[in-house]
Amino acid sequence: MRTFAIGDIHGGLKALLQVLNQLEIREEDKIIFMGDYVDGWSESAQVVQFLMDFSQKFECIFIKGNHDVWCQNWLKNVNDVNPSWFLHGGKETMESYEGYSVEEKKQHLIFFENMPMYHLDEKNRLFLHAGFTSMHGVEKETFTHKFCTDRTLWEMALVMDKKIGLDHDLYPKRLKHYREIYIGHTPTTNYGESEPMNAINVWNIDTGAAFKGKVTGMNIDSKAFFQSDDLPALYPNEKGRNK
Repeated sequence: MRTFAIGDIHGGLKALLQVLNQLEIREEDKIIFMGDYVDGWSESAQVVQFLMDFSQKFECIFIKGNHDVWCQNWLKNVNDVNPSWFLHGGKETMESYEGYSVEEKKQHLIFFENMPMYHLDEKNRLFLHAGFTSMHGVEKETFTHKFCTDRTLWEMALVMDKKIGLDHDLYPKRLKHYREIYIGHTPTTNYGESEPMNAINVWNIDTGAAFKGKVTGMNIDSKAFFQSDDLPALYPNEKGRNK
């Protein structure tokens, strides 16, 4: 069995399909999606529907991202539009739902509501959208919204990378709990990188799909990764989220 992690998608169905075609998923494989399925490009509702159908054929885990929380809240009450969400991709997501029935939107809402905030596998590898702050690990995190919003874990890993070993007294205690940690949320393109980044035992596979980057899928055992084209090339008549 192979395990793949797929980074932020942000409404880029064309990019997701490119990545899945390269991965050549087998029936026995597991695919862990790292969150932020919506907000950015024009096919957010279509991405959600595709993932729902895809999960009927393959073993999938869908981590919830902060944009998914926003979309979930809107689907729960379509008359209540979060202004911040609207300006950060929500407008495009709302437009992508035009033509979807009340029942279809209800099924999408259920899909979002059932998403876990993190996943810990049998090899002690942690998957979550953003990060956590508790030195005792995710199970002791008081503010669970940090699972899809925190950036300090990645920032800390970047600073600590290769400076000290795991057995050092100063090694961050929250990182010691897990063999590896996989995240999205903070685009590697923020650091001038178009590929996944690794710092200490943290792997960041958000390669900027919301903006001018790509969707990435990684085999977490071999660390081989596969990428889509840049999203603006796949959606040439759209702006995406400018940054």
